[in-house]
Amino acid sequence: MSDKKKQSAVKSSKPAGNRRKSRELALKGLYQYLLSPKELRLIVREMADEAEFARADETYFRSLLEGVYGQIPELDSRITKFLDRPIAELSPIEHAVLLISAYELIFDVSIPYRVAINEGVELAKSYGGTDGHKYVNGVLDKLAAEARPNEVTR
Repeated sequence: MSDKKKQSAVKSSKPAGNRRKSRELALKGLYQYLLSPKELRLIVREMADEAEFARADETYFRSLLEGVYGQIPELDSRITKFLDRPIAELSPIEHAVLLISAYELIFDVSIPYRVAINEGVELAKSYGGTDGHKYVNGVLDKLAAEARPNEVTR
């Protein structure tokens, strides 16, 4: 096998730096933070020790976690408008999922709004309570309409 083919095979074997895995790790880090606040660098170090970290897109993971961490007050303020209860009454998982998806909707327009919502719903299905994903979906739909009205109406 030529060197070019080997490089191509290696590149294609890692699924575009798995962003879903990056979101899962960011979710775990934010969950920890919401339960017991600590410095971002400690959270990153703990997540880097996770076995699945090697499968994640490290650049995206760091960008997402740092972005959310730095914008929690703004994100909470934007999310709160669409909640039917105080934000403190959300489960830490639902809260972390909403923070991640809200960050993508508001601050990362390179991600289509439907992808941001779908990824949030999938995280809530995998890690949240029985019907938590339905609640997350409803909140994110409303937030998307406010954050990206032109994209949503298309």
